[in-house]
Amino acid sequence: MGEPATWQQEQISLAYVLGVATQANATVATWNVDKDGVDVTLKRDHTIIELQMKCTFDPQLLADGTTHTFDLDVATYNKLRGPRRTAAGYLGLVVVPRDVDTWLEHSLDSVLMRCSGFYAQIQDLPEAEGGVTKRIHLPQHQKLNSLGLDVMLEFSDERLWGPRASIGEDIA
Repeated sequence: MGEPATWQQEQISLAYVLGVATQANATVATWNVDKDGVDVTLKRDHTIIELQMKCTFDPQLLADGTTHTFDLDVATYNKLRGPRRTAAGYLGLVVVPRDVDTWLEHSLDSVLMRCSGFYAQIQDLPEAEGGVTKRIHLPQHQKLNSLGLDVMLEFSDERLWGPRASIGEDIA
């Protein structure tokens, strides 16, 4: 079948995050309109995070060889980083092989997804000024897996309810 179409990349990234969330005991809601820079909302124990999911078959790495980069459009970046968000915003990047026929391997007792996912916290980063895109760094140790979701959900919870959270004092 060859190189994947954009819609195929979108679908595999959503399937990936659904599988990871299910394993991590989280529920997933998808949005049929990407108005707020969010593809999926994940919820576990009343804590919520939101992700913009991207997929690539041509990952770009920094010279260190352990950090992926992705050029996210500035409008989406600024939506995900906004300080007044109630759910922390993240970028999820799923890396797949170039040949779509190799993405899934079926056997009698399993289906193997040949892809890997990484995340970057966009929430609370500085506003992007100028330019069309903002280069995001996604270190390979920030895996989009059950443990990664634990980290993201904990950050979102601490942001709203931890000792540094403001309980309405700064709301204008």
